[in-house]
Amino acid sequence: MRAVFVIALAALSLLAIYFISLSGERSEKSASETTAAAAPAQTEESGPSIGLIDDARIENAESEPGNWLAYGRTYEEQRFSPLTQVNKGNVAQLGLAWAKDMGTNRAQESTPIVVDGIMFLTSSWSRVFAIDAVTGETLWKYDPQVPGDTGRKACCDVVNRGVAVYKGRVYFGSLDGRLIALDAGTGELVWEVNTIIDPTRAYTVTGAPRAARGKIFIGNGGAEYGVRGYVTAYDAETGEQVWRFFTVPGDPSLPFEQPELEMAAKTWKGGNWWEIGGGGTVWNSIVYDPDFNHLYLGVGNGSPWTRAIRSPGGGDNLFLSSIVAVDADTGELQWHYQTTPGDNWDYTAVQDMALADMEVDGESRKVLLQAPKNGFFYVIDRSDGELLRAHPFAPVNWATHVDLETGRPVENPDLAYLEKEKWVLPGPLGAHNWQAMSVDVEAGLTFIPVQQSSFIFGMAEEFKKTGLFKRNPGRWNLGIEVGGVVQNFVNNLGTWPEPKGFLRAFDPLTGEIAWQVEIPHHWNGGVLATAGGLVFQGDALGMFKAYDKATGELLWEFNTYTSMLAPPISFEIDGVQYVSILTGTGGGDFFTGAPLPPFPNPASLDYNNFGRLLVFKLGGTEKLEVPKARDMEIPEQEMASLSDPEIARGEIAYHDYCAACHGMAVRSGGVIPDLRQMTPEMHAMFNGVVLEGILAPKGMSSFSDVLTEEDMVFLHEYVRARAHQDREVALGNQEQPRWTWLDSIR
Repeated sequence: MRAVFVIALAALSLLAIYFISLSGERSEKSASETTAAAAPAQTEESGPSIGLIDDARIENAESEPGNWLAYGRTYEEQRFSPLTQVNKGNVAQLGLAWAKDMGTNRAQESTPIVVDGIMFLTSSWSRVFAIDAVTGETLWKYDPQVPGDTGRKACCDVVNRGVAVYKGRVYFGSLDGRLIALDAGTGELVWEVNTIIDPTRAYTVTGAPRAARGKIFIGNGGAEYGVRGYVTAYDAETGEQVWRFFTVPGDPSLPFEQPELEMAAKTWKGGNWWEIGGGGTVWNSIVYDPDFNHLYLGVGNGSPWTRAIRSPGGGDNLFLSSIVAVDADTGELQWHYQTTPGDNWDYTAVQDMALADMEVDGESRKVLLQAPKNGFFYVIDRSDGELLRAHPFAPVNWATHVDLETGRPVENPDLAYLEKEKWVLPGPLGAHNWQAMSVDVEAGLTFIPVQQSSFIFGMAEEFKKTGLFKRNPGRWNLGIEVGGVVQNFVNNLGTWPEPKGFLRAFDPLTGEIAWQVEIPHHWNGGVLATAGGLVFQGDALGMFKAYDKATGELLWEFNTYTSMLAPPISFEIDGVQYVSILTGTGGGDFFTGAPLPPFPNPASLDYNNFGRLLVFKLGGTEKLEVPKARDMEIPEQEMASLSDPEIARGEIAYHDYCAACHGMAVRSGGVIPDLRQMTPEMHAMFNGVVLEGILAPKGMSSFSDVLTEEDMVFLHEYVRARAHQDREVALGNQEQPRWTWLDSIR
């Protein structure tokens, strides 16, 4: 009996490494690292002393270029460093000063705030750190104790993009929807508030809050699961709500929460969008403009993605996929511009917004710059929302151009997918996602991590059969075909636009590309340009690089052995300039999984997804240990005698519920475990994990609300069948794997 128990315990431990939304660090925290949400963080006897950051200090950030005081360094969020000690002439001498293990194998997306020698940043599961920026010593850390099963509600990993440091406090949002204020010197909890208006919906918070005018501004995510978007302003001192702006209208039979929604509701026609969500979440970019006291909100996609379901009568569906300017003190609408009217493709406008003073057509204008998912770069007068430019910055096929007179894109009617699936470029990952761009106003250039990443769009099978759509709280509610996406992919592979990545120096006024660097993987990191003539970026292949800002010539590179998404920053302490970056990929690219040959693997698939904080300086001599290559061998599979139609049912269930994290066709991209590599012991406990939730505290929720015992028979066999096919190919017993079984039932 004891032997059976030991074997079961060992299998359970192995499973803790292998399942969805599971982060090794959640099961390895020491007692000193685990605190209740309201308990104080670990501190030294006397916390670090930092200067007071307030509005005036951020507005005058150019006077202290050694600090990085706000999310985009300044209120303008240009992410351009004026430091010059590290420059084109000496960047070859840049070396690692120190490296810190962040204790995670999940995506790292945070932008550190650096003030008076201290870095404040977040990691996965919304943990916060205060770190000595010269030595790497942890001064304090705070764990908000996000419940592990919250990971199931996060469409795009258990990530967090950073903090706001303001008036002696550190503010951040937790994945489970809280806004939390900590004492900046000690890390002790000051207050926390729940930002979620409807606990029955899968709201999350992954974005960095912004601070200005005595208020903290925060949005949320969850559109894929069926939520309604909004942004809330809280009093920085007390945490009391000051105002809330809803980005889409609610039930039109009820009073509107704000007058702007009456106008917006007229652009939603038919359907019951308020029941199935509506979307419009502001999950990333929020920018404060001290010149006009505006707060600019980058609004996300619709829920479901396709307008034919959420608004069958058509309409623009305001304020989806829009830039919305509100008064920072009252939340009242000032102006709006919609980048993608009636969005059908998940073309969020939540990507970075930067503010600048630029000469446009011979006139000095205060402009807002954005390169959103849809592939067009927008230059907008930020006083009134007038569109000044809209050039394509990446390959697009969904629209031919943007009409500057109407401000509207001219859509390509051949790409409508209501009747037949179509390859659309860009796909849901966008021509540019949240990974930061950098703006050099003097050079008149923006440096953008561009993606050529398409997707096969087709209406959901249930909608094509019945014309009806029912929201399923347990999975993504997109309105497009997900369960049969592999079959759609295979059937249309001959017209697939191959994925690529680029670092592109782009002139937003002329639409010209000054230079570009092609990267063989589409999902790469954010960008930092400096007055030292350099552009820094980390890529999917694990290389942290510095390019000549004028030509794009590669001047320096460092192998981190880990794919990167986070943007670099630069700061200066005691006359020494540092460049810093977080390593670790994941996020929204989970679904695509491992690349198909001949495309190269990302570094995190070849090695591991090492979550580290790396800091460089001239003459740095620290080294990273070269890791061992990951063992990708697939064990021999014990196959059941199921028919092709039964395996096809499993294929649909897998892509509906599992592929978002474990990868399309059971091919993990190297962050979430690869289910093809499960051992017999793991297979034996498959139902216990998926249905009974025995690993829920560690991040793998139960799916018993959406999957039955019968479903699990088919789903499990599909996983085995895919593993068997790929093993046979690897052994040379088969030319190519069988990607889909759906022809047997369709």
